[in-house]
Amino acid sequence: MKLLRLMPLLAVLATTFAVLATTFAPARARADGDPASDMLLAQSVFYPFSPAVAAGLQKTLNAEAAAANRAHFPLKIALIDSPVDLGAIPTLFGKPQQYATFLDQEISFANTKDLLLVVMPGGYGVAGLTPRATDAVASLPKPAGRQSDDLARAALEAIPKLAAAAGHPIGAVSRASGTSAGSGGGGSGGGGASPAGVAVLAVGAVVVAGAVMWLRRRRAQTR
Repeated sequence: MKLLRLMPLLAVLATTFAVLATTFAPARARADGDPASDMLLAQSVFYPFSPAVAAGLQKTLNAEAAAANRAHFPLKIALIDSPVDLGAIPTLFGKPQQYATFLDQEISFANTKDLLLVVMPGGYGVAGLTPRATDAVASLPKPAGRQSDDLARAALEAIPKLAAAAGHPIGAVSRASGTSAGSGGGGSGGGGASPAGVAVLAVGAVVVAGAVMWLRRRRAQTR
């Protein structure tokens, strides 16, 4: 019965989200076609499309990014596993610093500059960091492998070192959920979600889509 009472609300939310998605899609196609520049407007980490980073590693990396933010080191992280992750600019694959410079311009507005870390199989790119943190990049070991999980593990090692070099050390983040590809995935399923939870998720999707659209338009106006 609760679900039936929520159906009108869910229908309105679904319609609103569909309209926003339809409106937003052409704007993205006309812009740069760079997926990370869209996703990082609404979240701290951009993950490769395929193969997907293990759920446990995603949970741990998200937690570490949140810890960095609490330590006044709000870092955006882009994990780029293949040219596909770069959308319309695949030629920048293998050039992490060049891509970091490009991405920095895409996600920064007016006087607001994000702190940025790009991780590719061949190494790292950064933007917006202090000189000491930028220098610390040279001491970071390259990812141990070329898979998405390797990039996530490299980011987990890099973030505390960069934060400390910038004068914003972060506390230890539990990595038990990110030690293996099969861990941490059991809690992310939606099969047991309540109708109220579904409504909250729908509202969240609408808010995020609207925020991305607004930020895109504001950036276009400032150029």
